[in-house]
Amino acid sequence: MSTEHDTPVAEGDLSLAELESDGDLAADYVEGLLDIADLDGDIDIDVANGRAYVSVTGGGDELDRLAAPDTVQALQDLTRLAVQAKTGRFSRLIIDVGGSRDARAIELKGMVDAAVAQIAAGRTEVELEPMSSYERKLVHDEVAERGYLSESRGEGRDRRLVISRA
Repeated sequence: MSTEHDTPVAEGDLSLAELESDGDLAADYVEGLLDIADLDGDIDIDVANGRAYVSVTGGGDELDRLAAPDTVQALQDLTRLAVQAKTGRFSRLIIDVGGSRDARAIELKGMVDAAVAQIAAGRTEVELEPMSSYERKLVHDEVAERGYLSESRGEGRDRRLVISRA
């Protein structure tokens, strides 16, 4: 990975070198967990949008058991804690197993489609199911791109988006 821009872009942003380091630490942690569970998988690291992305692919049906959204979220939380223990700072890294994040992004777009259709049919607002902060960010972006408004309501695991007309 290129490390030509090692200075933070804005206050609170991590440098490319720090993001790459987070990715490496996360990959080591995930690889250790896969070894303990005796699961095969290839690990890819990428840095984009101010985050380190660690993807686990391959491994067949055995690895697919880890691709459920709640399991991926738990793995991500554990990995973030492991990286934080090494670096002393919070990491916004994203973990993906077997393409589950892409599949979930498609599912979230479908939820936005349905919500927009309900609003077009006369509803004032549509409340979506609770979701993680990363998923809410994806939905906020999708909703804004379509010219609608969205806001988060609720606390903790019950935090959800509400979509309405602009």
